Amino acid sequence: MLPTKARWSIGSVDPKAADALSQALNVSPLIARLLAVRGLTDIGHAARFLHGGTDQTHDPFLLDGMADAVKRIRRAMESGEKIRVYGDYDADGVSSTTLMVHLLRQMNCRFDYYIPHRIYEGYGLNIAALDAAKEQGVKLIVTVDTGISAVEQIAYANSIGLDVVVTDHHEPPDVLPPAYAIINPKKPGCPYPFKQLAGVGVALKLAQAVLGRWPEELLEFAAIGTVADLMPLTEENRIIVKQGLERMRQTANFGIRALFRVAGIPLKDVNSTHIGFALAPRINASGRLLSADTSVRLLTATSEQEAEELAVELDQLNKERQRIVDEMAKQAVAMVEEQRSVDGELPKAIVLAQEDWNVGVIGIVASKIVDKYYLPTIILGIDKETGMAKGSARSIAGFDMYRALTHCQDLMEHYGGHQMAAGMTLAREHLPELARRMSALAMEWLAPEDFIPVMHADMLCEFSEVDLESIRQLELLGPFGMGNPSPRFVFKELALKDMRTIGKEQQHLKLSLQCARNETAAAVDAVGFGKGRLAEWISPTASIDVLGELSVNEWNGVQRPQIMIQDLGVHRVQLFDWRGTPRPDRKLSELCGRLKRHPQGSGRPPAVVVFGPEPPPNLKLSGAGFALWCASLHGQFRPCNEAAKDNALSEAHDVMLYSLPERMEQLDALAAEAASVQRYYAAFGGTEEDKQSGILPGRDMFKSVYGAVMALKPKPASAEWTARRSGVPLPLTRFILDVFTELDLMESLGDGYRIIESTEKKDLTASLLYQSRMKRQDVEQELMYSSAKELLSRLFARHKQTQTMLEGII
Repeated sequence: MLPTKARWSIGSVDPKAADALSQALNVSPLIARLLAVRGLTDIGHAARFLHGGTDQTHDPFLLDGMADAVKRIRRAMESGEKIRVYGDYDADGVSSTTLMVHLLRQMNCRFDYYIPHRIYEGYGLNIAALDAAKEQGVKLIVTVDTGISAVEQIAYANSIGLDVVVTDHHEPPDVLPPAYAIINPKKPGCPYPFKQLAGVGVALKLAQAVLGRWPEELLEFAAIGTVADLMPLTEENRIIVKQGLERMRQTANFGIRALFRVAGIPLKDVNSTHIGFALAPRINASGRLLSADTSVRLLTATSEQEAEELAVELDQLNKERQRIVDEMAKQAVAMVEEQRSVDGELPKAIVLAQEDWNVGVIGIVASKIVDKYYLPTIILGIDKETGMAKGSARSIAGFDMYRALTHCQDLMEHYGGHQMAAGMTLAREHLPELARRMSALAMEWLAPEDFIPVMHADMLCEFSEVDLESIRQLELLGPFGMGNPSPRFVFKELALKDMRTIGKEQQHLKLSLQCARNETAAAVDAVGFGKGRLAEWISPTASIDVLGELSVNEWNGVQRPQIMIQDLGVHRVQLFDWRGTPRPDRKLSELCGRLKRHPQGSGRPPAVVVFGPEPPPNLKLSGAGFALWCASLHGQFRPCNEAAKDNALSEAHDVMLYSLPERMEQLDALAAEAASVQRYYAAFGGTEEDKQSGILPGRDMFKSVYGAVMALKPKPASAEWTARRSGVPLPLTRFILDVFTELDLMESLGDGYRIIESTEKKDLTASLLYQSRMKRQDVEQELMYSSAKELLSRLFARHKQTQTMLEGII
């Protein structure tokens, strides 16, 4: 077995609805099933989803305040008043500012723009910036992606003769600012039908109203902010991003072209994922580390040379941002590990703070900690001069972060956010109490299963449905992002044809998979980024379940279907075939090291089973990195070191079969005993007895051993002395002595063996041990020369009843 990283939630499909959609819309059955599972069962609705365009957008004047805003902007244009666009420093704010710059530029307005510094000024309008605007002759301020909560600041602007038009998309406060006009689809009483526009989406609607037409030339900027701000790509947002991407693939904008060039992405291939993972981080980097002005200048550049220089600067800033994030994340992980209790448990919520942490990237670090530990997390940077800690929080499903912070509001100077993310400021002396309360709330609100992430998949899929044309048709459902995720499928019980790790540091996993029921069918490649270490825990005989996305891989002009692995698991016991290895003890040492570095499941040490009365000295004398067990002839298991005494064999996840069983029934006993096993490691070698195990001693050897012990009567004879006296090799001597003991012809004492006087004759074949040695070749044939799949099947051929072998024999 190999547990999945997450709990899988798999959608179910109405087959009749899917069939109707496939026929009516002329799409593949796979696409029709996806439409059905996502609730698009009405044919007209599904057709508009697939093929709809600008006709699905709304009249911008439905936005309350739009008429007043347009009137004021046109008055400023006509009278030559200076307009200042006031934005935010994230990618949504930058793209909103850029969109307004292009709009006002093409209308020949007098204007400039301003974005506050994240560290020195913070978010939103501030009094000093308003005073500066007044001094510089500004008459009208148009905010983008900010302003809805600036009640005090806008009142001040009014007092010094500045008009303010607010365009925003954040949740409005109870008291709205006294602006000249406020455009926000979430404003109370606003009749606009779509409430989920990004800040740049609201700016786009203002441009549409000012121009009196759909502003196609501005859509690429609107697409950037909508994707970067994680807005749901449904309804109007989907149209904005879909059309924006189409323009972006043939854009003339110097800045966008330069950004994709430094990111190594051909324009013709651009999709929403590239915006989220290539453009947005570079645009955000300037606002996180320096000033967002660099990003605006890039996207409004009027020459290719200027754009190239700025793109390289942003790329370098992004690399520096990545370095800072990686360094902070490593420090954060080390701090988390220090919080583990003696039994390995962590607090149910993580709160970490340090003086030298850059507050511009603490949100990214918080997300990384959540990804690693799946616990509600707050990361804070402390100002060593003021002692104030500024933090960013990320949560998990079921834990309302804003509600939790409200329970802690007496500790904080300021906080805000929503269920999954938030920000706060508090004095450093309150940090321990914040950590204590957050962990207590998580324990109170969450059940144990809530600490395991959930991964959603659209449906189960068969390999027969994975063809190039169906994968290409998936783009009909795009663009993908929040609210319209890339389709994910679950493939069950796949056979492994090939497995290897790839990447500079072998950090990625590449599998070649086949349908287990039809191993003659063509294999499909699957790639899991960052999953290279899983290769150590997947056996070549494993039956694998995969949750992933479908894509087309092109290499040397040949296109093939490919699965991008998001999660995988093996839900049956695995067998790792180590037969024939010359040093099983070294393989055991490697296994212990891997389990220590990457605990699987319970984190218990591996169980090592030796079939015989005593373990070999090299195992008995080694450290306690494993639990050592000896299996008797009757299938009873005796702990042979302290680790075995502390860890029951029934609870072991990893079981190594160190030596070859003497009887096949011993394997049945082991299968019944090791109820929690997830992985078997079959070595079947490694003891001196194993090397002699195929030899059945002749009667002359039995006589020689018996005579040697008799000669020392009444003193007990050790096995070593008996071997030297009889001339029989020590392993065979031990076997013969054990047979005599089983037949009650001798007794085993602490210091050797002694004859038991008896007139009754005993047949050697009455000994179970002797019988086992007679059948030894059959055991070897079945276990040593069978295929790995056959051996795995044999391990599962356990007794249906839970009785022990001894009970069965009796």
